[in-house]
Amino acid sequence: MSVYAFDFKDSDALLIGLSQFGTGGGGDPEWGRKILDKDRSKGRICQLIDPEDVEDDAFVCSGGIMGSVKALEKLSYQDIVDGWEDDFVLIKAFREMERVMGRKLDYIIPFEAGGLNTPVIMTLAARMGIPMINGDAVGRSAPETQMTSFVGLGLSLTPMPLVDHLGNKIVVMESLEPTYADEIGRFVVTKGGGLGGNAHYPMSGADLKRCCIPNIVTDAISYGRAVLDARVKREDPVDAFMKTANGIKLFQGVIDDIIAEDALGFYLTRVKVKGVGAFEDRHLETVIKNETMAVWIDGEVRTVFPDIAFMLDPESGEGLMSAALEIGQQIAFVGKPCHERMQEALKSSIGARAFSGERYGCPHLEYVPFDELNN
Repeated sequence: MSVYAFDFKDSDALLIGLSQFGTGGGGDPEWGRKILDKDRSKGRICQLIDPEDVEDDAFVCSGGIMGSVKALEKLSYQDIVDGWEDDFVLIKAFREMERVMGRKLDYIIPFEAGGLNTPVIMTLAARMGIPMINGDAVGRSAPETQMTSFVGLGLSLTPMPLVDHLGNKIVVMESLEPTYADEIGRFVVTKGGGLGGNAHYPMSGADLKRCCIPNIVTDAISYGRAVLDARVKREDPVDAFMKTANGIKLFQGVIDDIIAEDALGFYLTRVKVKGVGAFEDRHLETVIKNETMAVWIDGEVRTVFPDIAFMLDPESGEGLMSAALEIGQQIAFVGKPCHERMQEALKSSIGARAFSGERYGCPHLEYVPFDELNN
């Protein structure tokens, strides 16, 4: 078993990469920065382990912070991070998972790769004194708890303990529909201060290795370093990211329309973009449910969740938050296929329901692999 420590010198690169993986959500990287800065000041260091090094009989679960990106935007990140020193919702949720399952956790894994939801599991691991898996359940950020490789590959989301910002605690013990636990959680969070911490997908080490998306932390650092290096060399940071991520540039332009609402714990948005440069006279539209879910260019579908449409600032190469988008803003889109385990998860009936376009207002939209749409 090979455990290694996160190096705080990689914080900038990590947060840039996580902002890109966030695809509009996943939590504000500035919140993640405050978490990492607090850990450094307290001498807390996250230990990491690669999935292949985890013992088959280990006990693992995932989790994260649940909340609408718009609701979270109204909260003081520093006040919350400071308050977590005495009252950390995730500690409560994960300890409740241990109580329900009757076993101490050996490892934890982030639910998603994002500017908040990866650093917050890093600090949780450091506080609990156990390693965090270098991986996640999505290979990007996703708006709903069931939109994972785990659920499509046969793991149970429940039991799901959740503790909201006000201290209310529930445990969803079982759900017949894959979406039920998330819907209950969103209701609780909406009534409980706008955010909460949850734990879910209790699993063995063997199941972790079969189902997780590996190397998210190291990939995020690699993507971030590519952007930082491009800035030093005065090269295009989007091109540098695209090459490192093995993606393709889908579009670049200026936002000319946004239709948005914050509802039931989600920031639902339709964004229209007018092309510039090589994309002049072309038009992009994207549907966002906290994160980018589908992209059309000139009326033709180009990406469908869980394939990835990275939403980037053309000047900095960093990921853009969906709640902060504005008309007149410059924006670039880079696309790539999702991890093969997400593709495999889609083939199951429960995965197809969990990822359905109905979940983001596009009930008739069917998944077509990225490579087929962009050959």
